[in-house]
Amino acid sequence: MSTATATMASPATARPLAINPWIIALAVVIPTFMEVLDTTIANVALRYIAGGLKAPSTDSEWVITSYLAANAIILPMSGWLALRLGRRNYFLLSIAVFTLASVLCGLAANLGMLIAARVLQGLAGGGLQPSSQGVLLDAFPKEKQGAAQTLFGIAALLAPVVGPTLGGFITDNYGWSWCFLINLPVGAFAFWMCSRLVHDPDYLKAEQQDMRKKGRPFDTLGLSFLTLTMVCWEVFLSKGQEWDWLSDPFLRVQTLMILFVVGLGALIWREMTASNPLINFRVLANPTYRWCCIIISCAFACLYANTTTLPGLLQSLFGYDATTSGLVLSPSGIGAVMMLAVVGRLLGRGTDARYLIATGLAIMGLGTYWMSQFTLDIGPWNVVWARVVFIVGLSMTFAPINVAAFSNIPPHLRGAAVGLLALLRNEGGSVGTSLAQTIHERREQFHALRLAENLDNFNPAVTDFFSQATDGLVRLTGDPAASQQMALQFLDNLREQQASSLAYFDSFYIFAIVSVPLVGLVFLMKRAVAAKGEHVAAE
Repeated sequence: MSTATATMASPATARPLAINPWIIALAVVIPTFMEVLDTTIANVALRYIAGGLKAPSTDSEWVITSYLAANAIILPMSGWLALRLGRRNYFLLSIAVFTLASVLCGLAANLGMLIAARVLQGLAGGGLQPSSQGVLLDAFPKEKQGAAQTLFGIAALLAPVVGPTLGGFITDNYGWSWCFLINLPVGAFAFWMCSRLVHDPDYLKAEQQDMRKKGRPFDTLGLSFLTLTMVCWEVFLSKGQEWDWLSDPFLRVQTLMILFVVGLGALIWREMTASNPLINFRVLANPTYRWCCIIISCAFACLYANTTTLPGLLQSLFGYDATTSGLVLSPSGIGAVMMLAVVGRLLGRGTDARYLIATGLAIMGLGTYWMSQFTLDIGPWNVVWARVVFIVGLSMTFAPINVAAFSNIPPHLRGAAVGLLALLRNEGGSVGTSLAQTIHERREQFHALRLAENLDNFNPAVTDFFSQATDGLVRLTGDPAASQQMALQFLDNLREQQASSLAYFDSFYIFAIVSVPLVGLVFLMKRAVAAKGEHVAAE
């Protein structure tokens, strides 16, 4: 990523017009919310999309994979594009193209058209998060960075929380196409607001002019390696379980893994030796930033795993439809907003971000562990409160980790840091989704086999169940032979139900364990306080 020297700019320099920064913040978080929402809102509609477009259900997963791959390609180079085109121009272009692509998704007549539109949507959406975060960093003085990151956190956190709820409601009541068409009025409003409120600061204009004068060539080779790496990674995660990972007889997964490793090695070599790199990996030399990247990736892996696993549990074992399961998950959004407001105030008062991050991770692990102790006798409020605890913990982590990540980054590397952190945050979500699916399927097979070990004629409980079920069915049907077959089917259904529930609970337990070592990583970071001081400038 090409990043010219950024200077410490005064508020007046960063904002040529006397505009309330909170109005600017409201304008720029709308497209961020819209973009992050699209990573989860379509998940609940996949089987409806497959049915509506007459495509296999497994092929409908490319709707998610194509978006994530395109998004991952553009995220790390967003700083370079913002500098090349001007951050304001790039931001507005991203909003316009993202909105247009959303309309094309909603109007798609077949799966191929939908996937092509999703690729365009992902390419455009990749510039929204880093650009909006860069605008927030420029709009607020350093002592208010905590409050600014809190507002960004509300958009980035609430979107995946309300995505399943909103997607389920829209799909059940209006059809899957409106999951995409709903972006049209939101995108148009965001474009109108940002076109009037967002302006490039003087230091960024100077860097843009300097870049044009020097005529630095575009890092085409770096872009090629980046595309190869991210496409292989996303397809590897999305299709790995379906293709049986490294046991794939057609060697598809093995080939993807080899290409990913080769592409990543070539990308790192290219970007570390190029005079005008597309991605500046030098930001990872900062230990605090490096630990923040690891923590936020793992935290979002837990979030996306939880967000995909919990609706699956409620819909498959409790009989909830998409709307009802979404309503059970949605109250956690209220807890997220309340906690983000509290955290923003604490950061503004000079609280060390590390203590908030560690506390949040511990609470997040506690909430996930609570879910691992569920049974099939729970009610909806058991799920609501466990989810609230989990999201409150994540909310306590998000804003402080952004403050800590950027607090020790040199000004000329902040643009690279914003894009790379956003990429790793999103990729953490992809890894979490893939791991949750793999863990559930593997553990379900394990528990089904273990439960079957005791289902034989020598188990009194089995014989009693079979005898009572057969007698009851005979009275209903009058057919002894068919009654025996139905009784065996009932027993097998019960075994599959118990195996699936145990697999879901195992998934929660594993992700609860993941949260524990993250607390220790926090104290490897330097002290991070959003103290009063000079204005922070960023690309």
